[in-house]
Amino acid sequence: MSPKSRGAGSGDLAASATDGLLLFDCGRLRLNRPILEQFAADLQHEVAGGRRFTCLLTRDTELHRLNRDFLGKDYPTDVLSFPSGSPKGFLGEVAISVDRAREQAAEHGHDLEQEIRILMLHGVLHLLGMDHEHDRGVMARAENRWRKQFELPACLIERAAQ
Repeated sequence: MSPKSRGAGSGDLAASATDGLLLFDCGRLRLNRPILEQFAADLQHEVAGGRRFTCLLTRDTELHRLNRDFLGKDYPTDVLSFPSGSPKGFLGEVAISVDRAREQAAEHGHDLEQEIRILMLHGVLHLLGMDHEHDRGVMARAENRWRKQFELPACLIERAAQ
């Protein structure tokens, strides 16, 4: 069962104009939606091979609930991925905490939209079946390659290794 089918938390939930790739549920936070929507579309076409996914941008409270309900971990996190399990078609869903992204962006010296893009890339790679905890660096290399192509700062795996 996915976060979308369970319903998101309260707030302004609105699908984007990019084929429903992004869902915003983060209240009145000012995000550069066109940049994020374009990045989601780029990920869909370039990284996911045209396979659709959705990405929920929400708050810590919702990521905490999702992490607890689906993974049994009782704390908020920055990004979660929910693969569809389908070999074709819909890839799955990613959920990102805008609260965590804001903190991490400040910590690493870049803007909020860059951090959200880093988290979105990381989540999509998980949807594609990559697992940095068990794949002997496969996901780290892919994340690094895509990070450079999209001109993003250091990604999650790279930062964790420092």
